[in-house]
Amino acid sequence: MTETIDSRAYDHLWMHFTRMSSYKDHAVPTIVKGDGAYIWDAKGRRYLDGLAGLFVVQAGHGRAELAEAAAKQARELAFFPVWSYAHPNAIDLADRLASYAPGDLNKVFFTTGGGEAVETAWKLAKQYFKLVGKPMKHKVISRSIAYHGTPQGALSITGIPDAKKYFEPLVPGAHKVPNTNFYRAAEISGVPELGQDLERFGRWAADQVEQAILAEGPDTVAAVFVEPVQNSGGCFPPPPGYFQRLREICDTYDVLLVSDEVICAFGRLGTMFACDKFGYVPDIITCAKGMTSGYSPIGAAIVSDRIAAPFYEGDNYFPHGYTFGGHPVSAAVAMANLDIFEREGLNEQVLKNEQAFRSTLEKLSDLPIVGDVRGDGYFYGIELVKDKATKTTFDDDESERLLRGFLSTALFDAGLYCRADDRGDPVVQLAPPLICDQQQFDEIEQILRSVLTEAWTRL
Repeated sequence: MTETIDSRAYDHLWMHFTRMSSYKDHAVPTIVKGDGAYIWDAKGRRYLDGLAGLFVVQAGHGRAELAEAAAKQARELAFFPVWSYAHPNAIDLADRLASYAPGDLNKVFFTTGGGEAVETAWKLAKQYFKLVGKPMKHKVISRSIAYHGTPQGALSITGIPDAKKYFEPLVPGAHKVPNTNFYRAAEISGVPELGQDLERFGRWAADQVEQAILAEGPDTVAAVFVEPVQNSGGCFPPPPGYFQRLREICDTYDVLLVSDEVICAFGRLGTMFACDKFGYVPDIITCAKGMTSGYSPIGAAIVSDRIAAPFYEGDNYFPHGYTFGGHPVSAAVAMANLDIFEREGLNEQVLKNEQAFRSTLEKLSDLPIVGDVRGDGYFYGIELVKDKATKTTFDDDESERLLRGFLSTALFDAGLYCRADDRGDPVVQLAPPLICDQQQFDEIEQILRSVLTEAWTRL
């Protein structure tokens, strides 16, 4: 083949969420190898993987035992669906996930990824209420700027206008409430004092869910979808008491609480499921990414016994599924990955080091371009501003020049793979593999300090 790998990438590989025109006259970054917390490109350059691939590679790159688990299973049973049949790996993994999940979340519906898990949860919520005699309950509440996936239903739940505008009309019935960005609390709420009181802001934000339910009519709302720490917009943690109030609201109006943990589950915050860290029990957990550390695709909706009960009666069933949901190879890899979690104490590693990670990133607060450092566990966002005193953000043209025109390329060229994002205010997002420690934290801080300092001089 005479074409170069760069030209073939541009000519034939349609990359996701990518401006393909950007690569018409430039090489496509091509990653060929990973080991531990690092990746290498086709030119042999090494980079620190500061995003764990895409919030995925919890156990790190190059884990031979995960590859071996996949090969062993593929030799024994490469594929069989879980449509009216079972196979041992799906049974074992469902049992294991149920043992990790809180409360009575004991029923595991496998998907191929996170967006499909969210789609599953909304469809399940709609049918559940029809089965229990409340057929008008079909709407969902989610938060501003939140990302919940790309299938039509999940995209409707997503709160990012630019992600949705080309695909409208979407599934009706998805309504948005404010998120928990405390850095912007005063402008989000319109109440200046809330910017000084985290707990009071959290109560206000939760109460907006109640107001939305009442505005739509409690007899029409089926579910509330929330991430434990909201990803899009730059890692918004929940204020104290937020989820306890949300649980109370959902119970009051017979609305399902769905904890979308596609990013936050499997150690990202230091617990197997993030709802445990924040002390609430949802009705459904959606999860994916870190379940296999990315070595094979899989996702799941984990459902409470109460919600599953009517589907297990008489001739009722859930007419929904995916060919590759609960795939034997993916399930085998997930089991081996969770063995690593337990053997190496990856959750404990995050809990032990999360304050060090925070403190290292907070050193960047002395830079004039850094407005806020926020997050939890190994999941952080650094919001960039052009005036720290007023929290003034960048306009669209400035954000375009800052993020796409400079930062994304400059950070990668400096040896750090992470995300510079402007879904909401401009942020740099970090979510390294859970095996990282102070050495990698320092490396991240040093690269960010150098590149952000240069970014400020270019404004």
